[in-house]
Amino acid sequence: MTGKLPENVAYFARALRIAGLRVGPGAVVEAVEALADGALGGREDVYWALHAIFVKRHEDSAVYDQAFALFWRRRNLIEKIMAQMSPVSPGADSAPQKEEAGALRVAEAFAPPRTAEDAPVEITELTAQLTVSDRETLKSRDFAQMSAAEIARAKQLVSALRLPDDLVATRRFEPAPRGARIDPRRTFRRSLRGGGGLIDLAFRELAQVHPPIVALVDISGSMAEYSRIFLHFLHAVTEQRRRVHSFVFGTRLTNITRSLRARDPDEALALAGKAAPDWEGGTRISTALHAFNRVWSRRVLGGGAIVLLFTDGLERHLDGELPFEMDRLHRSCRQLVWLNPLLRFEQFEARASGIRAMLPHVDSFRPIHNLAAMADLCAALSPEAERASDPRLWLKKAG
Repeated sequence: MTGKLPENVAYFARALRIAGLRVGPGAVVEAVEALADGALGGREDVYWALHAIFVKRHEDSAVYDQAFALFWRRRNLIEKIMAQMSPVSPGADSAPQKEEAGALRVAEAFAPPRTAEDAPVEITELTAQLTVSDRETLKSRDFAQMSAAEIARAKQLVSALRLPDDLVATRRFEPAPRGARIDPRRTFRRSLRGGGGLIDLAFRELAQVHPPIVALVDISGSMAEYSRIFLHFLHAVTEQRRRVHSFVFGTRLTNITRSLRARDPDEALALAGKAAPDWEGGTRISTALHAFNRVWSRRVLGGGAIVLLFTDGLERHLDGELPFEMDRLHRSCRQLVWLNPLLRFEQFEARASGIRAMLPHVDSFRPIHNLAAMADLCAALSPEAERASDPRLWLKKAG
């Protein structure tokens, strides 16, 4: 094959691999053959042809979109590539000024490797004043603006988070070494062992278990970068607790509880991506809540369940059913916590109609955009933790 088509495709695939996508040599060969076939009609055809080859997970679509826009940005480069006469696309072009999801990872992937000459000069006089550790810096960094290495480190920190020991008493009894309640059956069995001459009292107490945790995660396009990290958090919680139920929704509701029980987190998210066909699509919160209340509510919300609703509340098809479904969900659980990435903005106001319809029916309204917010969420789920301010105050602030 003549021209620089294979070189350009290999360079593009190498950048995707650095950005975190799983791209192997076989995929590069398939991409070259697809572009050299001559059946592609324009830029959109090239985009989706390479997307079908290089993108194997739903969460990689945002990174691929940024990389494609940056790599093939030169005028008429797509036409030259299809004609197998294109030059090697330079990586020195500046990234788009608007910081979007995955932009930092893509910029690092296309940046030339640092040499010894580019390394910063070592300073002999050092001071520890006003410095913070890498971990503290990572805790405050927004998930959408993390690099590939930072996301890998964030996944490790997320898996280390631990929920509080929020045990609740049940109506069932379990054996106890001592107490005020005598267990008649165990006492009689013990007395029979010794012939009835001695009565060795056995005691029992109310059994304590962790309350169920039910997560409803928005996987629409506006929530893709945040929902991916939050699903890693749910995977870690699933390994710690027995009664954890996870659902994702975009335009429909999907139960991914079994998918997240896989031991490997990447495998668990891959199974969840296959189970949810509406990943990074539209948002129909009311439809998803209706499906959950009708099919799953009585199955998973028993025993004082805590519901984590993870969405930005930007409902595109708002109707009168959303307040009703939110109220029904609120009445069915012990605590309803709304996690919204939009709260990371200091200027946030509850002006959207979907947000205003949902706020009166939640117990807590919290941000969920970085590791620090996740740690605060774990602490807030403790029974001794103070409740957050009334979410309805956001409605008063917005007028």
